[in-house]
Amino acid sequence: MSRKGQSITLSISDREKKQLEALAIEFGMLWGDKPNISKLVNAIARNHLQIVRNNDWSTERIKVLETARKVFIDEGKMLEALEIGRLLSSRSELTNGFKKEIETFLDKPQPAWRQRIDDLIQSQQPFRLSYRDAGDRQFNYTVLFAKIEPIEKRKYLVCCCEETEGNFDIPELCHNWTLRLDRIVEAAVIPLSQTWLELETIPVEFHLFGTLAFGYRGYKPGDIFLSELEGNPPHRRVIRDIYSTFWLIREILPYGADCEIVAPKSVRSRFIEQQLKALNRRYGINPRN
Repeated sequence: MSRKGQSITLSISDREKKQLEALAIEFGMLWGDKPNISKLVNAIARNHLQIVRNNDWSTERIKVLETARKVFIDEGKMLEALEIGRLLSSRSELTNGFKKEIETFLDKPQPAWRQRIDDLIQSQQPFRLSYRDAGDRQFNYTVLFAKIEPIEKRKYLVCCCEETEGNFDIPELCHNWTLRLDRIVEAAVIPLSQTWLELETIPVEFHLFGTLAFGYRGYKPGDIFLSELEGNPPHRRVIRDIYSTFWLIREILPYGADCEIVAPKSVRSRFIEQQLKALNRRYGINPRN
């Protein structure tokens, strides 16, 4: 005599049903060639499949994995980036916005175009590229010099281009652009028969005071002169070749009064207008001078 099995009713949505069917397929719980949810539930009940928590990862672990994913994207290692993306997408700790970002990445991953850019730079071959900014607007650039440089934990294409529209740096540096690698449109990287140039740079002198003056001993990238401690109060003079006032100001701003831009006047005035006067306006301060 055959033994009848007991039945249960599951109140689940169509989406949840599809997810259970996908799990049944993954673990070989089939009826013929179709997924069998009953066999899946039975295997779980018999402890043949183990259920583990999916909401116990720390915020720090998720941040580390996301940082690693972005590094792999910058390096052109898309297989590794995709694997981390899949791992993150399976977690329930993700916020809705972050989960959507990961799902979008998995649906349309950045192509492995990095080697093409590297080859063009190595051969000093100008090229044309398309770029999407943070607002998803597309721009086209004619690149006459480029190098890949890490800035603030991300990698950028630092380049000199024919185009200047939308670049609000000082006139001497308005051909320079800093483009995030993961926003370059792969299909539009096209070699050009033009002359390879150099990045536009200008020397900037700034003075360091207080503990910063004593702690600043070795040369940093771009530094062409570094004085000994001098004057009263003691300070140290630094002259650095820069290609962007934006990144210079971003670097020195945290040092506050311990760092003063001295020359050229255009860079000093830019710092005063964009930072000092802007802060005064924000806090309702009306300096006499």
